[in-house]
Amino acid sequence: MHKPRPDWDRRQTLQALSLLGAAGLIGTARAEAPLEGGTLKIVVPYPAGGTSDRAARLLGDALAPRLGVPVIVENHVGAGGRLAAQQLWRDSSGQNQLLLANPATMLVAPLVFKDVGYDPDKDYRPVSQITRYSFGLAVGAGVPVREFAHLRAWMTANQDKVAAGVPATGSLPHFFALMLGEQLGLSLPIVGYRGSAPLLNDLMGGHVPVAVDTLDALEPLHKTGKLRILAVSSDERAASLPTVPTFRDVGLKLSALGWNVLYAPANLPAARAQRIAAAVTAAMAQKDLQARFAAADMEPVSSTAEQTRRMLTAYAAQWTPVVRKSGFQP
Repeated sequence: MHKPRPDWDRRQTLQALSLLGAAGLIGTARAEAPLEGGTLKIVVPYPAGGTSDRAARLLGDALAPRLGVPVIVENHVGAGGRLAAQQLWRDSSGQNQLLLANPATMLVAPLVFKDVGYDPDKDYRPVSQITRYSFGLAVGAGVPVREFAHLRAWMTANQDKVAAGVPATGSLPHFFALMLGEQLGLSLPIVGYRGSAPLLNDLMGGHVPVAVDTLDALEPLHKTGKLRILAVSSDERAASLPTVPTFRDVGLKLSALGWNVLYAPANLPAARAQRIAAAVTAAMAQKDLQARFAAADMEPVSSTAEQTRRMLTAYAAQWTPVVRKSGFQP
């Protein structure tokens, strides 16, 4: 009987082990040491299903294997995001808890409230920027406007009916809508909602004719014909909506991007914060995760703490005058 050569046996064995490893059926040679302190919690101060919530869940799934501990996402909603920011830094006591926040909580709130109960610069330190995202202006299916060029005339003729819905008062879509009304030369009342879901329900139901919201919230309903996006706030057209113009395309000097930043409370031990930051950088470099963010209409970003601080400083310089000029009071 013919017997296989020993070198053939070794090659086949190595190939089989390689295939099993790629399929995840055998352990890797070196597992990540578990993050000291156990489970990592990412607190999102906004409702489930929104842009920040989706970003946190995408990131959490990618972080768990790199940190060797479970990563859970908790929605702690209240006071426009301030409640979570107040409680997290006070109650964390060095636990593995992070805050995934956007400009409403960390930029706008400290400008318009006398005392928000936390200091974004002293009580928190940035770990990394996670995403950038744009906004869209949409109308309900009952509004007889199919292009932005016709919107001004319709709004002028229907001043008694026109209002712009936004997912939250004091949010960036709120101030963007005010800027839009100013550039159109119109008084544009703002109707604030508690999240995108009730806003979009009212938009589709004809209770509010116009909405400004994040593009990821609007796009699925645009593609099914339940609403129409007339313009986007980015400097360039969205890859997923190439026929929808930017505001600059339609002649307005208007653009804006929102962001999600991962923050650590100041009392999180520095070594743990650095370990988490390294894991975030590694996760955000993965092509599959970048593709998942892009599919959700969010531009994935990975930045060092210092790069994030510089971004936040520049952003504050851009938006602080806008917020103050608006005279917005909660």
